[in-house]
Amino acid sequence: MKSILITGGAGFIGSHLSLALAKTNAKIYCIDNFFSCANRNREYLSKVKNIEIIEHDICSTLDLEVDEIYNLACPASPIHYQKDPVKTVQTNVVGTFNMLELAKKNNARILQASTSEVYGSPSVHPQPEEYWGNVNPIGVRSCYDEGKRCAETLFFDYHRQFDLDIKVMRIFNTYGPHMSLNDGRVVSNFITQALRGIDITIYGDGTQTRSFCYVDDLVDGMVKMMSTAKGLTGPINFGNPHEVMIKDLAEVIIKLTHSKSRIQYRPIPQDDPIRRKPDISKAIKLVDWSPTTSLEKGLIKTINYFSQHSMN
Repeated sequence: MKSILITGGAGFIGSHLSLALAKTNAKIYCIDNFFSCANRNREYLSKVKNIEIIEHDICSTLDLEVDEIYNLACPASPIHYQKDPVKTVQTNVVGTFNMLELAKKNNARILQASTSEVYGSPSVHPQPEEYWGNVNPIGVRSCYDEGKRCAETLFFDYHRQFDLDIKVMRIFNTYGPHMSLNDGRVVSNFITQALRGIDITIYGDGTQTRSFCYVDDLVDGMVKMMSTAKGLTGPINFGNPHEVMIKDLAEVIIKLTHSKSRIQYRPIPQDDPIRRKPDISKAIKLVDWSPTTSLEKGLIKTINYFSQHSMN
């Protein structure tokens, strides 16, 4: 039986990945310190027989025998990663170092869940992997942006110095069930506000864009990336290249929820990117992956989930 360790395994994306890999009859070690994940994620994961949940902070060392490691641990929404920015940096640097050491000890393949935030507020559009980014190294978002950039540096240094079998994927905005209702990300914010019939808050004028990938598509990409041949290290972009203006996203969610919410505009936060869209040509060519879930279909599934849980 293959043993797989998933850090951040009870989080939004991690919980979906844990469940998907559990279906392969692998032994899943779900590692999480439960800093930002929804409690209900822990509840349903605990009911799956081949998932072992271990409450642990990867900033401390961990000793397990594993074949593969998916490193997802780190709060991904601004309100969570800015809540304790020093801890965010530690997780991305010290935590990543600990997982790389564990992979080296086990001769295990390790995948880093990096992020489109490594591109910062991009001056190149869409963003290819060759673009080095436009990141403010001392801004309020830099604990996450620069933390993830440093994590990528560690991955490639371990690959060059120790011939470690690494995979690095840069994840663009992802949404779907299992998101925390108060995680501060745009899709969850809009859906929660629409369901409650309160004003939908847009920061900026709403013309800024994002590209939204449904979580099932992303998890499929993660599993495919992990299974590629040794030497295909990445980094490779994973996301949906369909670009959407934030104000249009709000209108779609209002329509799908049959809400009477109105849109309220507020000042845009510091260093918030104006445009974000992945170039996924490498994912298509090298991993045979592209998203298949339309925005409307994915939003309907997400709204149904939030409808069941938002008033509880």
